[in-house]
Amino acid sequence: MENFEVMQNGNGKPVKMWTRGVPVEDSAKAQLQNIAQLPFIYKHVAVMPDVHLGKGSTIGSVIPTLGAIIPAAVGVDIGCGMIAARTSLTADDLPDNLQGWRSAIEKAVPHGLTFKGRDKGSWENPPSHVDAAWAELLPKFESLTTKYPRLKNTNNHKHLGTLGTGNHFIEVCLDEVSRVWFMLHSGSRGVGNAIGTHFIELAKKDMQRFFINLPDKDLAYFPEGTDHFIDYVRAVSWAQDFAQRNRALMMQNVITAIQKLMPKPFTVDEEAVNCHHNYVQREHHFGTNVLVTRKGAVAAWPGQMGIIPGSMGAKSYIVRGKGEPEAFCSCSHGAGRVMSRNEAKRRFTVDDQIQATQGVECRKDAEVIDEIPMAYKDIDAVMRAQSDLVEIVHTLKQVVCVKG
Repeated sequence: MENFEVMQNGNGKPVKMWTRGVPVEDSAKAQLQNIAQLPFIYKHVAVMPDVHLGKGSTIGSVIPTLGAIIPAAVGVDIGCGMIAARTSLTADDLPDNLQGWRSAIEKAVPHGLTFKGRDKGSWENPPSHVDAAWAELLPKFESLTTKYPRLKNTNNHKHLGTLGTGNHFIEVCLDEVSRVWFMLHSGSRGVGNAIGTHFIELAKKDMQRFFINLPDKDLAYFPEGTDHFIDYVRAVSWAQDFAQRNRALMMQNVITAIQKLMPKPFTVDEEAVNCHHNYVQREHHFGTNVLVTRKGAVAAWPGQMGIIPGSMGAKSYIVRGKGEPEAFCSCSHGAGRVMSRNEAKRRFTVDDQIQATQGVECRKDAEVIDEIPMAYKDIDAVMRAQSDLVEIVHTLKQVVCVKG
């Protein structure tokens, strides 16, 4: 029996949903139908079990297109994704009190918002290895800013190697045999946001200029071959590269910080998993070369390793892709929200947050209630719904969680 359900869409393409046993709000279904009506959708839209309402397009969707690209479907957190690395440490090597580990990580990686006039989320003076990474990114960035000068005055260099806010995090986890892992979630930061926002605005203006009516103005697109299409592909590719390097730099800093604390030397697996879940790239599916946009979804080609995190109080998974063609070789990017941040703050208290994160060294205050585990779907139900998309290789449970 097929593990997905098909939502037919009148004159639009079908929507195939891997959501058995997982709630999907009506507003997300309506948004999916809007996407599937676009004339350049290829075959069908694939929907992951963590799906929920987004801006323009749903988070947790895989959108294949022919001859066009939708900037808002990629979003403004371009290249956001995960990195995880296993260490040679075990649970027995951990100190009884992990507050020192959390503090060391918080000092090693800038995170958070501006506080009392200081931007805690940026470097004041980037370290040399960040400068070196930026120097490699700079030539292509300068070619972008020549044509789009407003991108130049963004948080770029000083955001490289920094975490951000919201659902971005750094964790220390234990796997099913008590080995210690480091894992983190972040993307292209301020410069990626500026690129996404700028090109979304350009796409909307193009729709107005050519009198193209859409079911949702946030589904504005660039036809292939236009200058804006070509420039956007270059810009988004650069932002994805920035995001991947950003995660690698943070992982390097986390490892160094903990090595300084540990009396026992330890090693880290060189084969770290570093994967995007907000991005677009050209791929080959059903005999055709297409553009595939994954908005809150991870590539899961046969044998490909990926990361599916839960909430700050739930399990996460290292997975191996099964290459399901109907899902365009994809899987979910996490648990997915079941309520907005404002609704979580309205519904839950600090006491609820403390209870929900028992056993985890993390912030337990009013500023992180929007990330409370109950604001997310049941990660176990999400994993069951996509059992034909990935196999679980490792199950991780966090013991330290650093939030922006």
